[in-house]
Amino acid sequence: MGLLSLAIWTPIAFGALLLAFGREEQVRAVRWLALIGALISFLVTLPLYSGFQTGTAAMQFVEKTPWIETFNIFYHLGVDGISFWFVPLTAFITVIVVIASWESITERVNQYMGAFLILSGLMIGVFAALDGMLFYVFFEATLIPMYLIIGIWGGPRKIYAAFKFFLYTLLGSLLTLIALIYLYHQSGGSFDIVSWHKLPLSASAQTLLFFAFFAAFAVKVPMWPVHTWLPDVHVEAPTGGSAVLAAIMLKLGAYGFLRFSMPIAPDASREWAWLMIALSLLAVLYVGLVAMVQKDMKKLVAYSSVAHMGFVTLGFFLFNDLGVSGGLVQMISHGFVSGAMFLSIGVLYDRMHSREIADYGGVVNTMPKFAAFALLFTMANSGLPGTAGFVGEWMVILGAVKSNFWVGMGAATALIWGAAYSLWMFKRVYLGPVANDHVKALQDIGGREFFIMAVLAVAVLYMGLYPRPFTDVMDASVAELLKHVALSKLN
Repeated sequence: MGLLSLAIWTPIAFGALLLAFGREEQVRAVRWLALIGALISFLVTLPLYSGFQTGTAAMQFVEKTPWIETFNIFYHLGVDGISFWFVPLTAFITVIVVIASWESITERVNQYMGAFLILSGLMIGVFAALDGMLFYVFFEATLIPMYLIIGIWGGPRKIYAAFKFFLYTLLGSLLTLIALIYLYHQSGGSFDIVSWHKLPLSASAQTLLFFAFFAAFAVKVPMWPVHTWLPDVHVEAPTGGSAVLAAIMLKLGAYGFLRFSMPIAPDASREWAWLMIALSLLAVLYVGLVAMVQKDMKKLVAYSSVAHMGFVTLGFFLFNDLGVSGGLVQMISHGFVSGAMFLSIGVLYDRMHSREIADYGGVVNTMPKFAAFALLFTMANSGLPGTAGFVGEWMVILGAVKSNFWVGMGAATALIWGAAYSLWMFKRVYLGPVANDHVKALQDIGGREFFIMAVLAVAVLYMGLYPRPFTDVMDASVAELLKHVALSKLN
């Protein structure tokens, strides 16, 4: 079995094991088995980095075996500089979520942990799939565990949020399925994604394909105006669900633009780039303003996720190296920062059972260690230089100025909004005198929570201070993609 297959099926196997053998009375054993499964799943992704060759845009660690031979469908895996980092990132976030949920989840623990491990494997499958149908199966399958995580362990309106999440994302994906079937016929009966990149297509076909892909990927990112499902889902989802949703699942849509929309329909992508840039700027500016007026911490961070992901799609459709690389770096950094933000809110919620900003105040007086970590993550969310949150956004802004000064100006203005809503939330929750007896009774973080926060803090600072390992991996693939998109495919 190849390394990518191990990365996909190891967490799925452990997840299935937890579902099959975990019992309510064996909670301690279930938690340890989940942690061991998550750690092994992360460890099997590490040889990918040591074996990855930079300087080439070719697919690496390729595996290809027949799957459904009647329709020429293959179990075809591989990663390049664009998809590589999301494999270890997914496995890493899963480890963090398992540790974070150690004490907060007390019912159906085996099902909760099993759902996360299975979800982890399926998401890695999306990033590694090189067969169109295999991609679609993984892409849709990720909905099932997340739907259950929200619907079973969520808040008071969990059923509403779960249905909204499922329907929004499924409806968009059905158009993508039609697009995949069309490409299958146009290519003479092949689902090979790389061969689709070379397929000549008419202008009208490219436009229809572009918007068919847009329907699925824009909802998943989510882009304005199809972002309205995200705040509801984040508010109702358990902490671990919110962390994985923000850190990894939103990236599936952004990744789709790079793997499908831009290389398969380059002429349509260039033609409609103005629309993508306009929608991205609306997300970073308008949604940033919406975030400022939120009273619920989770909703505020959810809207901030929409704004930060707006930088990603903005960067991609600038069609220059700084923009696309910046968008990819922003995807990775947002994985660390947004995951840390949601887990920080979870720490407070576990103690106070409230996410309302008005219920807090002066937390720094009773939880000084935790407040220090929260400040770092808030600064990273604001785009402070030296943190992961700065690098991608700065690269996208540079790319935007290179393309059009006013687009760059709009994107740079959004950084001010980000600092405003992030720091205002921190001020109201953490600073000042102790607001009430509930805050006065708070206990600072213990060893387990300190470990989670410290690991995420190291990741945020390391990426902010030394982003080169991340950019070196993606440079060749980004250059090749831009060269490909610059050429017309009109037949």
